[in-house]
Amino acid sequence: MHSFNSLFEEYAKIKPIILNRLAEFDRVWIEKDHYTIFQEFVFCLLTPQSKAKNAWRAVIEMTKNGVLYTGSSKDIEPYLKGVRFYKNKATYIVKARDEFFVNGRFLLLDQINEKEPKKTRDFLVKKVKGYGYKEASHFMRNIGLYRSIAILDRHIMRNMVRYGYLSEIPKTLTRKRYLNIEEKFFEFAKALNIPPEHLDLLLWYKEAGEVFK
Repeated sequence: MHSFNSLFEEYAKIKPIILNRLAEFDRVWIEKDHYTIFQEFVFCLLTPQSKAKNAWRAVIEMTKNGVLYTGSSKDIEPYLKGVRFYKNKATYIVKARDEFFVNGRFLLLDQINEKEPKKTRDFLVKKVKGYGYKEASHFMRNIGLYRSIAILDRHIMRNMVRYGYLSEIPKTLTRKRYLNIEEKFFEFAKALNIPPEHLDLLLWYKEAGEVFK
């Protein structure tokens, strides 16, 4: 098991960056701009097995060219060439847009209950094609609803193994397994005395060398 010392040192160094990033996420929920939230929603559709920066770049380029809100799946596909399974994901975007983004309104906002994040996450996983628990958690975090949930990406679980809070990274994440590992992640954060949402971004920094999305 690795020592926590290096984590504490890195946390002290980047805590202001983490606080700034979380404030940006909080601002998304406060402002509730439907276009911005839909961008985050699509970003989290694109991230599975893909680099976050490639996914976000695709969202920005699609937005600039109007394709995100009006294009067919064939129109969208060329923008996703840096994203894995881009044909499937182009289909997911169009399906989600047609179902949930109507006349400039992101209809799922009416179903999001900030006081019951886990129920909201269950709802998103059932309702959105292309969302599992990690993607739904990621979306909720990015719009400021990160309390009492965790994004169990591989970089998180790899560090949980490294620090003795998980025996191995599971090949698949059922709901039961996700919730079980999520509780272990909260135990990890408590042992460090670091808020879970801070620990997530700290571990992202540890793996990627920056705090992104």
